[in-house]
Amino acid sequence: MSEKLPWYKRLVNYLKDVRSELKKVTWPTKQEVYGTTIIVIIAIFFFGFYLFFVDVIFSWVIVQIKNLLG
Repeated sequence: MSEKLPWYKRLVNYLKDVRSELKKVTWPTKQEVYGTTIIVIIAIFFFGFYLFFVDVIFSWVIVQIKNLLG
């Protein structure tokens, strides 16, 4: 069984591995980032408005039920 390396050597090995893996990453282009950001913003507004209107409708239904029952 091999001995455990000191923490600083393990840290150096870890950082070397991280650097090696980062070289393999395919980074998105500026245009891809811009396009996906716009899609995310549109989706946030769409679902925000959708949930707002569903909440308003359910609130109105609950008030109507409460008024009907007493």
